[in-house]
Amino acid sequence: MDSRLLDILRCPVSKGAVRALRRDELDALNRAIAADGLATADGQVRRQPLQAGLLAADGQRVYRIDDGIPVMLADQAIPVAGVAGFVAG
Repeated sequence: MDSRLLDILRCPVSKGAVRALRRDELDALNRAIAADGLATADGQVRRQPLQAGLLAADGQRVYRIDDGIPVMLADQAIPVAGVAGFVAG
């Protein structure tokens, strides 16, 4: 992800900055998706692994990146509270 793009992207919910997921964070989310799926903010269950993602600065939600394109839609965000092994840092 281009750092210039990261500098201008903002979480549509908190209006705060976002950062790229670390490998361990991405792996924890993908393990949870493989086990039971993860619900997006609008309640849809995601069952496909994430290629990459952006974490909101408040550590509450992840926005997926599909084929290099950030999906910055509030209803498509993945809440990360309670995801086993996910420790935002």
